[in-house]
Amino acid sequence: MTPDGRGIRGYEGALSVPAPGGVPGTPGGPADVFRVLHVCTGNVCRSPMAERLMRHGLAQRVGKAGAGIVVESAGTWGHEGAPMEAHAAAVLTEFGADPAGFVGRELLDDHVIDADLVLTATRDHRAQVISMGHAAGLRTFTLKEFTRLVRAIDTATLPEGSVTVRARALVQAAAALRGWLLAPSPDADEVHDPYGAPVGYFRSIGEEIQAALDPVVTALTGVTATV
Repeated sequence: MTPDGRGIRGYEGALSVPAPGGVPGTPGGPADVFRVLHVCTGNVCRSPMAERLMRHGLAQRVGKAGAGIVVESAGTWGHEGAPMEAHAAAVLTEFGADPAGFVGRELLDDHVIDADLVLTATRDHRAQVISMGHAAGLRTFTLKEFTRLVRAIDTATLPEGSVTVRARALVQAAAALRGWLLAPSPDADEVHDPYGAPVGYFRSIGEEIQAALDPVVTALTGVTATV
């Protein structure tokens, strides 16, 4: 068990090999990494769009300085090894994001253990992630729930400098607000599944995801998106 309550990957007594340029786990150090995990059902529609749109937003704002934030995705019933849905890829291209090279994954314990922030498409996905354990509750939100909480945070109170230190502070601040800032309706925290729908519906879901991600990426980096 790690200090923050997560499980330990691998066998008992496994060693952690220091990465070049820093000591793993040193906040703000050269080797420090903050991992974001997007979760939906099949990992071929919503979470791939969220993953690639978030990567695109980070690159737009801070370029290589955002390399400390690793953005991935998986599905609770993930289509392991499957490509992204063609309509999802088309929508990403419209947003200027890169859909290339995507491969679907089924959600595993290791993914949850490694993640510093888990953003799910729906409340049901959130419940499934939390039920896996690994002290995931304080770092797992629906995407729209996290956006709502982030909008209420005074980002001037977040630490400057390392994007990873800032990101961890943002998650802690959002978790502290949970329970005080409720959704106006149960549906407000949901991103609905476009699987099997026409490209127009995929486009509307992509717009929803992009709108939810924009204030999150701005808060993470401290940089507003340029049009």
